[in-house]
Parts: sequence; structure tokens; C-alpha cells
Amino acid sequence: MLQQDHEILTKPIIEIKKLHKSFGSNNHVLKGITLQVKAGENLIMLGKSGSGKSIIIKCLVGLLAADKGSLKVFDTDITKLDCTQLNILRLRMGFLFQNSALYDSMTVRQNLEFPLKRHSAELTDAEVEKEVEEVLKSVGLIEAIDKMPSELSGGMRKRVGLARTLILKPEIIFYDEPTTGLDPITSREISKLILSIQKKNNTTSMIITHDMACAKLTGDRIVILRDGVIYLEGTYRELENSKDEWVHSFFE
Repeated sequence: MLQQDHEILTKPIIEIKKLHKSFGSNNHVLKGITLQVKAGENLIMLGKSGSGKSIIIKCLVGLLAADKGSLKVFDTDITKLDCTQLNILRLRMGFLFQNSALYDSMTVRQNLEFPLKRHSAELTDAEVEKEVEEVLKSVGLIEAIDKMPSELSGGMRKRVGLARTLILKPEIIFYDEPTTGLDPITSREISKLILSIQKKNNTTSMIITHDMACAKLTGDRIVILRDGVIYLEGTYRELENSKDEWVHSFFE
């Protein structure tokens, strides 16, 4: 393989340099975050509440404007995009919210049809139906296709939320506490699903979690935030064996 080809293959799909974000004059949340995420990698972000994990993701998708720094996604600096350009780029990214963010007045089928009809208007009704059924099968919930969100358990809502994220075939998925509020068995099922999605679709993921079982199962690499910067990074095993008492507290 030529050196140039190797550089293309290993180029990070997400590249953050010296990211700063404050709220008011005294609340400096991010103080120079520098981070790269490779294509096909599952990156876990750990940190105490308020450490800025969700802020990083919101800056990456353009929901918050960075105060300083560079944010490149697909080799494009999103800080320099206008609204139209940003919305086009967002179609290549998926977001699984903590509460799944389903439309309560729509059935599962309608929740999944909505993004397709909005962003893939060229699809026929039959093609939309096929896409909906296939993505529900991939998360093991085809039997819930005509249920309302209120009829679903917490784990089922997470699966439907994930199906809605997957239906536009994103190259990057951001997971915000994907197992919060779930029992250990369901949490493990969701973690396995995240892992299978990575392997099947070669998606790149950033996963915010406090669930160390989820981190261990799904993460290729873990970064820990503290005081607005990346305090330490490594594999699960490397960090679990750290002599740093503060780091070790995450694994107790």
C-alpha cells in the first residue's frame, strides 16, 4: 500500500483541536479539548456530571457554538459552515438521546417513517415500508411496529430510538447515556446491539456513559474528562489497572 493511501485510511473521522466552551464569565466547561476519533472506532467518554461530555457532542453537531478551537467532522470544519451546509452534514450523523426522544403521538412505524419521508422523498411508500421493517428487525422489535411509545418498556424505547437513528444510515453515531435507567440485563442487550451495529455497518461512535459494563463491552478506547480537559485515555484494561486513585474510582 502506498504511504498516501495509508494516510487516507487512517485519517481521523472526527478531529477536535483546543476546544473551549464557557457559559458566562465563570463557568469554563471545556478548556482546550484535543481529541481524534478514527473511522470505525467506538470511543467512550467518561467523567463526572458536568465535566462537559455532552457539550463536546453538542458542539460537534452544531447545537452549540465553540468559543475557540477547531472541530472537523469528515475533514470539514463545522465552525465554518452555514446552516444549510451544517444540515447536510448532519444527515451523515445520528444521535441517540437519553430519553430516546420519540414522538409520543406517533406509532413506532410513524416515528421511523418520519425521517425517511423528510430526507429521502424519492423513496416510494413500498420502499419506506421495507426500510422501516428492516431496521426494526435489526434491533429485534418488528413485533412493536404498530405500538405507541407509551406501550413500550424503557429498553424497547431505546431500541426504537436506535432504529430511528439507524434508518438514515449514519456514518457516525453519538450515544448519550444509552443504558441509563435500564436494568442490568436490558443494559447488556443494548450494549451488545451497539457493538453489533459497529461491526455490521462500520459506524464510528462516541458513547457517553457512566455504565462501566457498557464501556467495557462496547469501547475500543476510553477518554476521561476532568477539569475541562482530557485527563487520561486508554483501553478499558489499561485504565482499570491505573494507579491513579481518581481514575480507579470509576471502576469500583
